[in-house]
Amino acid sequence: MKIFTIKKNLQQHLQQIKASDKTIGFVPTMGALHQGHLSLIEQAQQNNDEIVCSIFVNPSQFNDPKDLEKYPRTIEADTKLLEQAKCDVLFNPPVNEIYDDNEQWHLNIGEMESLLEGKSRPGHYQGVTQVVYKLFNIVQPDTAFFGQKDYQQFLIISKMVEALKLPVKLVMCPIMRETDGLAMSSRNVHLSADDRQHALVLSRTLNWVKNNFDSAHIPQLKKEAELNVRNEPGVELDYFEIADGNTLHPADQNTKNIIALVAAKVGKTRLIDNVLLVHRP
Repeated sequence: MKIFTIKKNLQQHLQQIKASDKTIGFVPTMGALHQGHLSLIEQAQQNNDEIVCSIFVNPSQFNDPKDLEKYPRTIEADTKLLEQAKCDVLFNPPVNEIYDDNEQWHLNIGEMESLLEGKSRPGHYQGVTQVVYKLFNIVQPDTAFFGQKDYQQFLIISKMVEALKLPVKLVMCPIMRETDGLAMSSRNVHLSADDRQHALVLSRTLNWVKNNFDSAHIPQLKKEAELNVRNEPGVELDYFEIADGNTLHPADQNTKNIIALVAAKVGKTRLIDNVLLVHRP
C-alpha cells in the first residue's frame, strides 16, 4: 500500500492510474477504522481497479472543540488494517494540506441542513460538504463509498454532487453491526461496559419498529419507540424519527421510502443508528 500525506504527490500517482484507463474507488474516513469501514473498502474493490482510503479528522465538521479533541486517532492500527484489506492507497494529510487560513465555505443544501442531525449539530454539514468537496477534487474518484449509518450525510453529499455537477458516482453501503446488534462506530471505543449494554436499546428499538411497522400507525410507533429509548438508564434521547427517506420529513402512510432514525447520548458518547422500513423504487 502506498501512503501519501501531500496532495500533489497523491495526484501525480493517480494521474498515472487514470492514464492507464483504470478506475478509482474512494473511501473517505476519519480513521479509528473498524469492520464497517473495511466493508466499504471491500465493496469498492469489487468495482474498481485502484482503491484510495483517506484518513482525515476534519476540524470544520465539529461544532464542539472537545469532541474534536477526543475523537479517536489510531493511525498505526488503521494503516495495518488497510494493508490487510489490500487497500492500494492511504491518503493521510495534515490539516494545513487541506485547509488554507481563513477559508470561507457555504453551500446551499436547503432545509435538510437544519433537520435531525443538522438541528443537533449546527454547521456540521457545511464542514462535511467542504471537506468531501476538497477530497473529491484531490482524488477525482469514479465512485465514492459511504456507510448507511450516516444516512443524512449521504443524502446531503448526494445533493452537493448534484448541485455542483461533480463527475462521481456515490454508493451507500449497509450498516455493519456487532454480534449483539450495536451499529459499528469509531465512537464505540468511548463506551464503558455498562454504556455498551445500554446502547443496545437503539438497535433493539429500531428492530422492534421494523418488525411492527404498519404505515397507518406511524405516530403510535414513534411514541412507543421514544418511550422505550427514554426508559433505558444512562441514555438521553436526542430524536427518534420515522421519516421520508428522500426528504427526512416525518413519514405518513403515502410515503414511498421510509426510514427510522435515532440519535442518543449513551453515557458521554453520542450515537446514531437507523433502519430502512419501506423502499419502493
